[in-house]
Parts: sequence; C-alpha cells; structure tokens
Amino acid sequence: MLELLGKNAKKAAILLGKAGIEEKNQALLAVADALECKKEYLIEENQKDIEYAKKNHMSEALIDRLAINDSRIKGMAEGIRQVASLEDPIGAVSDMRKRPNGLMIGKKRVPIGVIGIIYESRPNVTADAFSLTFKTGNAVILRGGSDAINSNKAITNVIRETLEGCGVTPDAIQLVTDTSRAIATKMMQMNEYIDVLIPRGGAGLIQSVVKNATVPVIETGTGNCHVYVDKDADLDMAVRIIDNAKTQRLGTCNTCESLVIHKDIVEEAVPVIVSALKAKEIEIRGDKESRNLDSYIIPATEEDWGMEYLDRIISMKIVDDMDEAIAHINRYNTKHSEAIVTENYHNAQKFLNEIDAAAVYVNASTRFTDGFEFGFGAEIGISTQKIHARGPMGLEALTTTKFIIYGDGQIRG
Repeated sequence: MLELLGKNAKKAAILLGKAGIEEKNQALLAVADALECKKEYLIEENQKDIEYAKKNHMSEALIDRLAINDSRIKGMAEGIRQVASLEDPIGAVSDMRKRPNGLMIGKKRVPIGVIGIIYESRPNVTADAFSLTFKTGNAVILRGGSDAINSNKAITNVIRETLEGCGVTPDAIQLVTDTSRAIATKMMQMNEYIDVLIPRGGAGLIQSVVKNATVPVIETGTGNCHVYVDKDADLDMAVRIIDNAKTQRLGTCNTCESLVIHKDIVEEAVPVIVSALKAKEIEIRGDKESRNLDSYIIPATEEDWGMEYLDRIISMKIVDDMDEAIAHINRYNTKHSEAIVTENYHNAQKFLNEIDAAAVYVNASTRFTDGFEFGFGAEIGISTQKIHARGPMGLEALTTTKFIIYGDGQIRG
C-alpha cells in the first residue's frame, strides 16, 4: 500500500511542480469553501474519535487538541484562504550575478517534491499540511494517529473530492489509513519516494522518527516554554501574560510550562501569580524558595524543570539574577519559545541575544508562536532545529533552491 502511495505522490509532484499560481490558488479557495460546506460531516466523523478518546480516558488537553467544531473548521478554512492570498515563492530568482567569464549564475526557488508528515491527534494538521504543501507545488503523504483517524479521513476525502472537481490531481494529498507502528516505521524509510519527513507530536513520536528514519527529517520539537519575570517587570502585565500563556489552551506546544522569577520581586510577584493560576485550577510545582512564599505550591522534582505537561500544571523557579535565569532556561528548554517580562531595555536585549530558542519574546505571550499569528496563513510545524528551517514553518520552508546558469557558449579551460 505504501509503495503505491509513494508512486502516486511522485507522479503528483511532477504535475504540481508545473501548476500555475492561479490554478493553485483557485483550488485552495475551493477546498476552503468545501470544508465549511461539509462541516456537519466533519464534525460527525470527529465525534467518533472524541467518543473513542473519552472511553480510553484521554486527558482534557488531548481531547481539546482532537476536537473539531464550527469555530475550528472556520479556522482551517481561513488558514487555507490566507495561504492562497500569500505570494507564491515558487519560481522566484535571487542572487543573480555575473561571473568574470560572463556566466550569469543565480538561485531559483523550487518545490522539494514529496513531503511525508507523521502526526498525532491534531486533525487541523491535515488541512494545514495540505494547503502549504500544495501552494509550494509539493505532494504530501500524511500519516496521522489512530486517535484522529476518522477526522483525518473525512478532511482528506473532502480535499481530494474538491481537487478532482477542479481538474487537479487528488494525489496531491494522500492519507495512510493503517495507523500501526510498523507502517509508520516503513514510511520513515521510503527514501525512493519521500524527499523529507516532518514529525508533529509529542516527544516520543519525534524521537521515534529521528531514531528510525532514513529519509531526511525536519525535527519539530516539544514545547517546554518559559516565562521569566524580571526584577523590572510590570507585574500586572506579567500576570496577564502568564495567565494567557498557560491557560488559553493547555495542549499546545507553545503553552507556557515553566515560570522563572527574579528573587528581588518574589514577595510581591509570587502571591499574585499564584492567585491567578489557582483561579484556573493550575497546580504549581516549585523550588524551596517559592514554596516558602505560598503554601499552595507543592515540591518540584528535577524532572519538572524540563517537563512539557500539556496539563493543568506549571513549574516555578526563583533565581538570583538574570544570568541564572538564562542558564536555567537554556538548560531545560526545548528550543521552542521563551519570554521575558521586563521594562528594562538592557535586560530585554540580553534575553533576546542569549536565549537559545526558535522564538524569543519580550513582553508577550508564548502562545503567538504559530504560523497563522506570524502571517504565514498556516504552518507545517514549528522547527526547533537549526538547519534549513527554524520556528513556524511557512511556505518558504517547504521549498528548496537550484542554481540556474545562463551562458553564451562558455567552456571551462
């Protein structure tokens, strides 16, 4: 089965690489409309996954990631429309220069080819992945988790039917319906057909792909994101940012999981932060210094400092100075998103310069690390590695370049 998908994807990639801008955009807009028109069907199929998840006692945060509703379908459609409105990077020529021998050498942006995506319990990834790969002239092979299989099938069906109606190859998107680990491992080794593999999910999935894949991998990371409250922070702002970063959605990789607070302001800061988090039923696990300030805080273990909870839990660490805060964050973070709350320009710049992460914020919630919020329309994932792409991956991250050379008969002596 996988080999057939691979062959179909290779053929589709050739056709998509030749597709014009208007052809791609019109198909994307048609898919966005179709998803909204078929919302009852999508929600009905998603409900099967939700019921299965509840029977298997899936956590509140993970069920939230799995759920499809009117608002999220509208969000998927809007994301696709925004992708359609973005400038198409394919065909752009840059760095054209003339060599002393008269050769004109430049770079042209082209599709990667076939992109494989292995992901968990996030049906919106199906729509996001399609829109971005399609716009960039790539074919995509998707392998979602068993938890969302009905939802993923439904979204894929709507997309394929719409593409066919537009006269576009439906094999631009294909879904692996066998959710076994054996099939996933086999997909990781389809070098003949897949040009790059992108995992999206928890630490276990990502490490499994990195360990087992022979296909090149763009690693998207888990999110142990921190908010550091500096000694020069506006505390009202800090509370608002922490509340949003932690509680707006529990199950996302850009959710704040760890707090770091400067010792000079703890007597004022800790009670108001605890009060806000307690009101949202967030458990706080802290060091000895923080526990001495509020009895609501329970002891943290070494494991807590590096934990992506995806739950109503957060860690709290008190530090002596800025350098200790930066060292603690760089030691335990997952290179995803980190924030400082401060009114001190020097400290803000120091934090921006020295924190090792894909996205670093001053006085804003980590929840903004998202392709839609960054103006990419959607994202294929948030890369926490440093090669090829880093941070939310939009259109350009799904392209590569080739050198183009114009001559007038030059030969090398």
